[in-house]
Amino acid sequence: MGIADTSIAAASAAFSGFAAIAAWRASKEANDTASSVAQIERDRWHKELTPQLRLKLEAQQGMLYVRFDGPASLGKIDVQLTVRDDFDRSRVPALPGGATPEQIAQTIWGPYRFRPGIDGADQLGRTVTPPPLEADDRTRLAIDPSLRPSWYEGADGGRRWRDQYRTARFRLWADCEAEGHRPWRLSFEVPQDGAWAQTGRLVGT
Repeated sequence: MGIADTSIAAASAAFSGFAAIAAWRASKEANDTASSVAQIERDRWHKELTPQLRLKLEAQQGMLYVRFDGPASLGKIDVQLTVRDDFDRSRVPALPGGATPEQIAQTIWGPYRFRPGIDGADQLGRTVTPPPLEADDRTRLAIDPSLRPSWYEGADGGRRWRDQYRTARFRLWADCEAEGHRPWRLSFEVPQDGAWAQTGRLVGT
């Protein structure tokens, strides 16, 4: 083989190598694009299937009503409700002689809590898990006014605590699960006037 033939063979091999790399990159980019499109479609479908919940307070009865309006295609859904504080108090610095972070965490900073030990509520009244719901099902959960913390002292301590949340909304997380689907986390702010709160903001999307 002459020098010219050798050069041609080398160039041909190099070209083949570059072509193979280019083909691999094109294939990878196509796969990445397909994966991205598929993920976008899955996210869109997940959002469209967001459980439609309605929550309503009947404070005089000591009840929170929860209704699942659909979509029926989800079948049964499991819902865990968690009372949210008025704001994230884990960011509040502890003051000398004041409440400890543990005491703050053990306080429900809002107007209501779930009745401890009833409907599966925990002992703090922070979370509750009602029975599974199907479309158009409704359930009710026992609630109580939140307890004032021990450092709201004095004869007017209870009044100050009640006044703090007299018109505040009952803030909740609703974590929903349905078989074959990724979970949903919804946020609710339920008014105290007896109006229904519709499905809240979808969190984490």
